[in-house]
Amino acid sequence: MSYDNLSLGQKVTLACMLEVSAPKPGNVHRGADFEDLTFYDFIQSAAAIGPVFENQRKGGLGQLVLSAVEATQAVVANNTNLGLILLLAPLAKAKSLEGDDLRDVLEALDSKDAQLVYRAINLANAGGLGETDELDIRDEAPESLLVAMTHAQQRDLISAQYVNSFHDVLTVAAPKLRQHQQTEDSQIDAIVRTHVELMSLYPDSLIARKCGAEIARESAVRAAAVLEQAERGRDAYHAALADFDFWLRTDGHRRNPGTTADFIGAALFVGLREGWLQPPVQTQA
Repeated sequence: MSYDNLSLGQKVTLACMLEVSAPKPGNVHRGADFEDLTFYDFIQSAAAIGPVFENQRKGGLGQLVLSAVEATQAVVANNTNLGLILLLAPLAKAKSLEGDDLRDVLEALDSKDAQLVYRAINLANAGGLGETDELDIRDEAPESLLVAMTHAQQRDLISAQYVNSFHDVLTVAAPKLRQHQQTEDSQIDAIVRTHVELMSLYPDSLIARKCGAEIARESAVRAAAVLEQAERGRDAYHAALADFDFWLRTDGHRRNPGTTADFIGAALFVGLREGWLQPPVQTQA
């Protein structure tokens, strides 16, 4: 069993489905919904954007982002995937994830891309670049999308990827996922372990926007504590995971680590594009 023969659009859909299917602490997954957002919303969104990525690859990045958001809005009522679309679009449009191909995609962004991405963010009804006195997402788009992303990079880790050529996705998130698929019992376990490690390294910027920087930093500290328990064995690790999940889901799900989930989806897509992601194997009882 292999992912080798999947098309680009199929890899986008599969990455999204694998991300939401894993029981990552604090996120929607197949065993946990939010009151206004369900597992099936994410599955429908994943199915909707695959054909868009398949058909729009030759167009501009801004149009790809907008078309993917429009396709999502046609099947769900809430924002399920804006951050992930923003991460996947450059990764999908680059001819290769090695060398300068991705940097070339980012450096080619122009004012039209900025206008279309701003339209997409507003259509998704999500303040993806934050709410500020300067370059607010509700204002007119700047001449350069990279200017907007640079302005937002300190408070939004997704914006930062446009500025640093996806350094955190390609040199941290994806390698950790690749490492854990070799050491964990299953693909699902590898995804969850990577998710917790990323939370410990990067205070989730969605949590920071909703709850403040202090709560985001606390979430990172708590994630690190879960990893410490992993050193004591599987039972201690899973008990700590459950406690962490409970804490993240309190306060009306405002502590949802959505940015980290988007990074997981991007890392999964990198694994699919580069060919190292291994399909899940059904273990025998």
